[in-house]
Amino acid sequence: MKRSKSYNDNRSVLNTDAFDKRRFKEIFEMSKGLQKIRDEGEMPTFEPLLADIWASLYKMKPEITAVDVGGVLKVNKSLMERIMADDSFENYRSFTRLDDLLSAIGTVKIGEKTNQWLVEQKMQDEDLQKQMQEIYTMQRQLKKYERQVGDENCNQELKEYLTQAIAILNEKLQQKLQSDSHSFSEIMAQAMQETKQVKDGLKSLLGGSSAGSGDADLKKVPLRDQIALAEKIASDNKMKEIANWAGRFKQIACKKQKSKHSDSMERMGVTLGNDIERLLPMELVLYSHRITKNDFLRRFVDGQTMQYEHKGREVLGRGPIVLCLDQSGSMSQLDNQSKGFILALMSIARKQRRDFCLILFSTQTQIYKYEKGKIKGSDMISLARTFLGGGTNFTLPLDGAMNIINESRFKQADLVFVTDGEDQLKDSFLEAFNKQRQEKAFNVLSLVIGCSTNTVEQFSDKVVQIKDFDDDGSFTAFEI
Repeated sequence: MKRSKSYNDNRSVLNTDAFDKRRFKEIFEMSKGLQKIRDEGEMPTFEPLLADIWASLYKMKPEITAVDVGGVLKVNKSLMERIMADDSFENYRSFTRLDDLLSAIGTVKIGEKTNQWLVEQKMQDEDLQKQMQEIYTMQRQLKKYERQVGDENCNQELKEYLTQAIAILNEKLQQKLQSDSHSFSEIMAQAMQETKQVKDGLKSLLGGSSAGSGDADLKKVPLRDQIALAEKIASDNKMKEIANWAGRFKQIACKKQKSKHSDSMERMGVTLGNDIERLLPMELVLYSHRITKNDFLRRFVDGQTMQYEHKGREVLGRGPIVLCLDQSGSMSQLDNQSKGFILALMSIARKQRRDFCLILFSTQTQIYKYEKGKIKGSDMISLARTFLGGGTNFTLPLDGAMNIINESRFKQADLVFVTDGEDQLKDSFLEAFNKQRQEKAFNVLSLVIGCSTNTVEQFSDKVVQIKDFDDDGSFTAFEI
């Protein structure tokens, strides 16, 4: 049932303090998901219930208050007792405790599932439905009186009647919680699983290309952006699929970059130092053996352990990355894949501190620049929604790329051109483009999806034919 957003009840049935209430208020204001659940909640006290769910997930030692709560909070107390008594709850808390993001996502998920459970109980029990409707009616009347004459002069008889009605409702719900305990445990397990899936999706979207860097990368993103993007992943299947592709492509990009890094190291020779990432395998063997471990540690502290030369790292990631991506109508079926591909390339740029430019094209272009590959959550949502459609024009994106590369910060860029179509280019344009390509010393890698390569070969250094973005050939782009 829709209720006014102006309603705000911060009462609690847990051992919450001023910090907990203030922090939840901040989270609540950031979260459209929490606001939506509050507005659609089946209980008149759903906002304080959400606050208690959040506190139970976030606090180090949440406890149900021993004090006899007022009539309007009796149902909240019964629900919180059931939630916190569930077998999976402590396991759930091992992930959410003192974690702002997971506590917020978990509150949304448990809130959604609890409200769904209440709806199902109401639909199965006509008396319960009437009881809840009656409570809502009295609640609205009471709020009306409070606005008109103030709380202390409010209709005392109506207050007592509301308290009695909630007490009866609480008894009925307690009976249902006991008789239908299995279904409630199932929704708790679902909430836990969905929370983890959303967090994994968020790490796939915002994390870098390094293995295990997801949590560290997330901490660099403002919490408001994390929550907004997490809620989008939770509610939008397109966003979920993009996150899945991004996660897969970033893993592949990580392997490609590591392989390139290792190859370049081997060519550059050996020096002395104490950079763990560049230690020779034989030094790691010495560290792992009990007889030679102390000698290794002494040399490591003195910077005398053997490692690959630092110069090997410099051959990676030369200049900025410019990606021209075809968004003509025929590319629509590969749209989610392509967005994951974009984010994987962007993660390389972010890790190597390379500027990134995305040029979407069809018979028009849209150009986006991301300093050092950094993209905001709101920009990511906007990118997911963007698809140009229409026909194919190669001149527009290539001309746009030349203009971008003429900017000082994009000189010596790597240009990746992706298309599933064909177009005719004027000889004068090709001559001017190729002349600038030589003068500016930038390379063009073209990925062609299921069509002729005749045209792109005229302006590319390397052309790879692929069937889609999940083709091994497309991963060539991750080596730039």
